[in-house]
Amino acid sequence: MSSGGSDFMLPKGDLNSVDSLANSLLVSISEITASVVCMEIKHENFIEIGCYLYRASIVILELQTTKNTPAKAVEILQSLSRSVNLAKEFIGECQKFVHTIQDSELGSIMEQLEWLIRNIGENLSLIPSSAADGDQDYVDIAVKSISWEMKYGHFEASQIQVSEKKDQERCVLSLEELPKEEPASTEKETETDLYPIDFEVSMENLQLSDTPHHHQFDLLGSTDSRSEIKDENSSTGPSMTLPQVAQYMEPMYETFFCPLTKKIMDDPVTIESGVTYERKAVTEWYNEFENTEEVVCPKTGQKLVSRALSTNLALKATIDEWKERNDEARVKVARAALSLASTDEMILEAINDLQSICQRKQDNKVKVCNTGIIPLLAQFMSYKDRNVRFATLKLLQKLAEDDDNGKEIIGKTISLPTVIKMLSSNHQPIRHASLLLLLELSRSQPMCEKIGSVTGGILMLITIKYRQSADAFASENADEILKNLERITDNIKFMADNGHWQPLLDHLIEGCEEMKMEMASYLGDIILGPDCRTYVAEKASPALIKMVHCGDSLTRNAAFKALKQISSYHQNGKILKESGVVQIMVKEMFSRTIYNEPMDSRKEAAAILANILETGIELENLQVNTHGHTMRSDYIIYNIICGLKNSTPDDLNISLIRILLCLMRAPKSSATIVSVVKETDASYSLIELINNPNEELGVSSIRLLVSLSPFMGHTIIEKLCKTRGQPESLIMSPTETSHLTEKHAVSANFLAKLPHQNLTLNLALQNKGTVPTVLQSINQIQRIGTRANRFAGAYFESLLGILVRFTTTLYDYQVLSLAREYNFTSVFTELLLTTSCDEVHRLSAIGLENLSLQSVNLSKPPQIKRTKFMKVLQKCLSFESAKAKKILICPVHRGACSSQYTFCLLDAKAVERLLACLDHENVEVVEAALSAICTLMDDNVDVDKSVNMLSEMHTIQQVLKVLGKHKGERLRQKSFWVIERFLRKGGDTSASDISQDRLFPATLISAFHHGDMSTRQMAEKILRHLNKMPNFTTDFTM
Repeated sequence: MSSGGSDFMLPKGDLNSVDSLANSLLVSISEITASVVCMEIKHENFIEIGCYLYRASIVILELQTTKNTPAKAVEILQSLSRSVNLAKEFIGECQKFVHTIQDSELGSIMEQLEWLIRNIGENLSLIPSSAADGDQDYVDIAVKSISWEMKYGHFEASQIQVSEKKDQERCVLSLEELPKEEPASTEKETETDLYPIDFEVSMENLQLSDTPHHHQFDLLGSTDSRSEIKDENSSTGPSMTLPQVAQYMEPMYETFFCPLTKKIMDDPVTIESGVTYERKAVTEWYNEFENTEEVVCPKTGQKLVSRALSTNLALKATIDEWKERNDEARVKVARAALSLASTDEMILEAINDLQSICQRKQDNKVKVCNTGIIPLLAQFMSYKDRNVRFATLKLLQKLAEDDDNGKEIIGKTISLPTVIKMLSSNHQPIRHASLLLLLELSRSQPMCEKIGSVTGGILMLITIKYRQSADAFASENADEILKNLERITDNIKFMADNGHWQPLLDHLIEGCEEMKMEMASYLGDIILGPDCRTYVAEKASPALIKMVHCGDSLTRNAAFKALKQISSYHQNGKILKESGVVQIMVKEMFSRTIYNEPMDSRKEAAAILANILETGIELENLQVNTHGHTMRSDYIIYNIICGLKNSTPDDLNISLIRILLCLMRAPKSSATIVSVVKETDASYSLIELINNPNEELGVSSIRLLVSLSPFMGHTIIEKLCKTRGQPESLIMSPTETSHLTEKHAVSANFLAKLPHQNLTLNLALQNKGTVPTVLQSINQIQRIGTRANRFAGAYFESLLGILVRFTTTLYDYQVLSLAREYNFTSVFTELLLTTSCDEVHRLSAIGLENLSLQSVNLSKPPQIKRTKFMKVLQKCLSFESAKAKKILICPVHRGACSSQYTFCLLDAKAVERLLACLDHENVEVVEAALSAICTLMDDNVDVDKSVNMLSEMHTIQQVLKVLGKHKGERLRQKSFWVIERFLRKGGDTSASDISQDRLFPATLISAFHHGDMSTRQMAEKILRHLNKMPNFTTDFTM
């Protein structure tokens, strides 16, 4: 190799030529090495050729990637290219004519190949040492070694002969002993094989990630072809194998080796005989002798008088210096192997050698990182062989240990999602190795942020942490990684998002003020899972209360936000109550007066208090301040309603209404609320809020009005009807069922719940034309179904309730005309058949009952007045007069009846459907249906004919079933009333049907003994009819 300087400033075009020529050469050498493996003749000789070319490719690669490109690089590569292409042609000929080639022809080809190998060696020697980017001495030794062997080697059998003497000598050289340009002397020693390889299998393609262009090479595997380092007596020094990344790459002295261990010494010491040994080895040697006088030198056999060990400082310094150079060489060789190597074995050996290099000395990790090996390792993380993946992870972990720079390089180069993915590997060593790598990386704060940002990474670590029973080692390391990740606040939030709440709670309780505020803010944003809600409330509430008391505005705002989130879960109500949150919120609402505060704490406090009260906690004795006030106290309720009357923010109004709705559940506090509302005319304010642009506020106000309606319904109606746009605005018919909102449903429900008998409201609704809208909406929902919208069912029931309210004021002619015009009887009857909703059945039965009660008054016998003229005229009529329709008389109502004009249940065929409702599971539906049937047996109708008609429909059997199935007192009274009517008017047939029911006597006796006064009287009456009691009372009428 030339040592002279040269101009390295090549033109850009020449640099491109160097790159192109090097690529072509490397591809050709790769093809040759793939071919020689398959040669059937002279196999060992062809393997040696491939070995030479492979070693040359490493030098070519160095020339391609160097920044100090020599001026003659193009000429050198062109010459090399010609030689390699010729070699490729010769080897191709041998392959093509392998079975027909003559020995003489083969010998001629081998001579030509030998000449080409020498020519290649000659070209390599022209590369100046100054072309190297790194250690130029090392490059000089390496290139001279390979070029000298190629120039003076020849093929004979399976051996490569350099000279007769070279076969006998060990290749141990110092820098001064390297061969010069004229290597004629046989006394010179050859350099050890620098890039050992062998060929058995070849071929995987890997990209060179640190070169200007990416090339793919078919690489060689391993056989038993070896280069050996032997000493002069073939007795000392370890053998060197090519397929493994060589342990000793630098020329060395024999004195480096300990005579006892045959290994290079780490701590050389000299004993009395003057021989140097490894300290540990010679100490063990001494300990083998029981008698100190018998101790001898292991090598010379000289008897030793003293056991003194003297450190050989000169040799130690020389060995240390050699190890430095050797490590650098091994790193470069390993890098070349990883760049070009293909077989799993070669990759593993290269990675393992790098691992041992890094373990030897901390500084070596810097060399590995700076050599560009980490990008290569990044590729092997997705390698098909799991042993390679495991070794790669272990090496990356070693490079990251105690080295922030290494962590940074690794973090920028490797794929963290790939490492995270390996956590789920079914191969335990892979899982553990990936955890250990993440553990090392997580000790760097910048890496903590990167690890936390990997999708699903924190979730997987949390999962591993909680599976301690399955893998304790993995659980322990995952826990440590998570603790390291806590240094980044976003990671704490990610942990909480994935169910690991302890870090957030710890920092909320023990962190600095800024950290506490940030954790509280996170807590206010995160949705708590069902399994952690109570735990978070118990741990966080004391710290949050303290922040509310002592914090600045921002801190208090974060604390309120967190408490609002925690209080939104019903199971936390009792916990927050016991922690004193209720008292604090009441104080914030009514007592705290801090001006110029950027937040309105009343709004947040009211929302939190509403959340807690909605959990159903006990209110009667809940003291809220030091004055002894409870939540039901006049003082508290008065302040809440006054706040509602004033122009307060919508959100605060909503929370105040929610609090009042909760208080309305308790009888004592509801009476106070009603009293204060009446006193302050707050119902006006609530009605005005109905049409507020904030729909939630409108819905809340309507709900409160519904709760107040049983206590002050007529007052509410009076104020409602005096309000512009009311009550018609409460009936809103959307164009499509899918557009129904909660406000549609609650508005209709409000009208349905107000006192039905209030004629003022009914007439107002009629005059505003709401009934057609109601019927249209009912038909639309019936056609589409209630499943089209989650509010459709409630809206449908409320619309029906509005229709029912009209049936309570039929005494008014306008309302009566309305019911006739829209045939309410048919509407209710059809709903009994076409729907399956309990509430619809109940309301329909109530509506039919109310209508049927008017049938007696509306059904009149026909009155036809005939004059003499009419009698004469009738006789003169043609045949058409015979077809004159007869006027039908209702047997029950004793007059002309119809479902539309007299609301007759018989004409509407509603009786059968009401009887079907008696089989219903819902007792309220059964009671409503039975009440409607009872209107047909009232004293004002023809009871005899009614009972006969109902007997034909097996009514009594249905009523007896009701008694056996349901136990309600009111229902039992109605059933007994019907049975008594059948016994009184139905004759022996009805009495027989009743007597045949085996359960009825026991039910009757139980009612007679335990029922209320009315029930006992009816039971007594039935017992007399059945001849089970003496008959001395008067008839009972319902």
